Amino acid sequence: MRALITGSKGFVGRHLYEHLRRSGDEVVAVDRDCDVTVLESVTRKFEESRPQVIYHLAAMTHVGESWNDPALFTRVNVLGTATVLKAAREVVPGALVLLVSSADVYGVVRESDLPLHETYHPVPVNPYAQSKLEAEQIAFDAVRTEGQRVIVARPFNHVGPGQSTRFVVPALASRLLDARAQGLNEIPVGNLSARRDFSDVRDVVRAYRLLMQFGQAGEIYNVASGRDVTLIDVAKELVAMLCPGVRLVPDPALFRPVEVPIMRGSFEKLHLVTGWEPTISLHTSLRDVVEDLKTRRGEG
Repeated sequence: MRALITGSKGFVGRHLYEHLRRSGDEVVAVDRDCDVTVLESVTRKFEESRPQVIYHLAAMTHVGESWNDPALFTRVNVLGTATVLKAAREVVPGALVLLVSSADVYGVVRESDLPLHETYHPVPVNPYAQSKLEAEQIAFDAVRTEGQRVIVARPFNHVGPGQSTRFVVPALASRLLDARAQGLNEIPVGNLSARRDFSDVRDVVRAYRLLMQFGQAGEIYNVASGRDVTLIDVAKELVAMLCPGVRLVPDPALFRPVEVPIMRGSFEKLHLVTGWEPTISLHTSLRDVVEDLKTRRGEG
């Protein structure tokens, strides 16, 4: 397949690029050289590459930061999606587009509703999630009114080597590495009572390509592990791995205005259509995050 990735230099984009190349696809990587909110910029890229499939990953993704500048998240995530879809309709109308949304759109859910299926009614509780749901609505409008071929993926939390330390797992690991280097006996942490469904990013990008091969346009697919884990348990495993004995001290400055207490998704629909299932354990993901951080810090 001749594929184009927006947001190709982001955490997931880099892994997707490598996976597509290893799978034999011809890949065009688009990142900051193309403003996805400017139609002329996106159109030019599509005219140059004529992709058969488009993975739209370019987005603002940090939930906490979305509270500080919700307008920016709306511009990039909503307007950017509308622009990419319009450019695709005009230049490569037969192309299949994968819109990467987020399981954050589901909002605060009851434990009795778990695992979440794609039919669950979304009620976003932060500006990031709201922008992702609005992007989905634009995609479904394009499917309904223009006959455009768009698939929506709703990934739950994912983790793996290369993720920014703005996100919880690499942030914890980085603070623990600092504590070990400086001989500290405690580190600040946010709310670790929440339960999250983590998938390894390498499993996630494999799901994306399978959806382009076997997914149905106009449909939503969760990408999830089907298991949830308490963040405190993730933190304890990292402590045992890196700096045994360090205390985790709650810091109110690291808490979010609204926290979703528990998330767990069903990947049943994705599995039925593509055969996908997670293959990389959370323990392996955490180990690889730590090794990647050590390499980036020059610790070997």
